[in-house]
Amino acid sequence: MSMFQHIAKAAAMGAIAVLLTAPIAAAEQGGRYWVPKTTSPGPYWRPSTANPAQYSEPTTTTPAPYAGPITTTPDSGSIKTDRATHGRWLGRHSTRRFAATQARKRSPLAAMARAVPVSKTHRLILQVNTNDPATMNLALNNATNVTQYYKELGEKVKIEVITFGPGLHMLRDDTSPVKARIEQMALSTPEVSFKACGNTQEKMHEAEHKDIPIVSQAQVVKSGVVRVMELQEEGWAYLKP
Repeated sequence: MSMFQHIAKAAAMGAIAVLLTAPIAAAEQGGRYWVPKTTSPGPYWRPSTANPAQYSEPTTTTPAPYAGPITTTPDSGSIKTDRATHGRWLGRHSTRRFAATQARKRSPLAAMARAVPVSKTHRLILQVNTNDPATMNLALNNATNVTQYYKELGEKVKIEVITFGPGLHMLRDDTSPVKARIEQMALSTPEVSFKACGNTQEKMHEAEHKDIPIVSQAQVVKSGVVRVMELQEEGWAYLKP
């Protein structure tokens, strides 16, 4: 074979090698940079991320019942329920609701308590210090009228007729011009009581040189004036006919 033939054969083999190498190189080049085509993600496709909640598709759901205050954790971006805060809120809410319920239950009782007046005992002093039958009868009239007034109201009353000085004759068994009325009132009006001054009784005994009898419906006290004073200090009302 001549030299020319050798050169032509070598050139032909080199050309064949170049033609075969080019597709392979292209395929290798494409393998490094080829990006496969993809379709659009489905409606429920969620990529794998550290925080899927940030990229999840919004969904419409029925709102859950209120579970108390919520707090947001900045580093994770997620919403969490603060159970401790919710517990305190629930405790306060339950306490207020319980108190309101009890107040409603007590309200009718409180209204009934206000509707029924508190019964108190009315107390009156009637002083007689003069030997005048008209004054004595007026004192008994006052006692009868006051007693009847409070009986009609259903309220209690206590009255003391206190005599001293010349007024002691009202309660003297031997000189009283109203002895019969006192006997009758003692039976019909027990709210009225009678007090005779012991100091006056003693002075009359000294002046008349005899015992001074007191009606059985009356009680002798040491001093009529002191008795009036002490009852007034206790809040009794005072009246002199």
